Amino acid sequence: MAERQEITVRAELRAGRGKNDARRLRARGMVPLTVYGGEGEPIAAAAPLAELAAILRSGAGHNAIFTLDVDGVGPNEVMFLDRQIDPVKTRLIHADLRRLVRGQEIEVSVRLELEGEPTGASDGGGILEQLLREVEIRCRPNIIPDFISVDVSHLGAHDVLHVSDVKVDEGITILTDPETAVATVAVLREEPVEESAAEGEVAEPEVIGKGKKEDEE
Repeated sequence: MAERQEITVRAELRAGRGKNDARRLRARGMVPLTVYGGEGEPIAAAAPLAELAAILRSGAGHNAIFTLDVDGVGPNEVMFLDRQIDPVKTRLIHADLRRLVRGQEIEVSVRLELEGEPTGASDGGGILEQLLREVEIRCRPNIIPDFISVDVSHLGAHDVLHVSDVKVDEGITILTDPETAVATVAVLREEPVEESAAEGEVAEPEVIGKGKKEDEE
């Protein structure tokens, strides 16, 4: 797991809760926030869009942990709980943040990244198919991985790798059903084409009914 970068975002308390107040904040390049959980009451705040967008674009994405320093309240370690994106401008317009308690485990989703070329693909002509993109895990906030690497190089044709085969670091528990399939090596088979007649031959049509007598009386 890569060493986490210490990030601090300074925020201001948000007095108004209406749509007009939110519009004025966004016009200033700020994003309305609500901080929940942990050891404290919910906090309505606003922080710079540019800084929050940079965190979401980082390798950790929505699982990134950063310090939110709210004027008049003080710093808290937080991570994204939920976020609202403008469908037209594709920009962050509101976010709910989770206040973290040091040493307390939380549950999050982490993406899976497949590594290696399966033997069933290199030698058997198979195709690697990823069936599961992320898993639910439980761990302390400070050891949440950006992603979980899954080695698939040993997979042969028709082999299936399950969640139970995924290895994680100490202190991390996978909550997803262990029988869930993560990846497989599929082999495409060509169906044989049945020929109705031998090559070069033309099938004669079948005549139904009574024909003309050979000898007329």
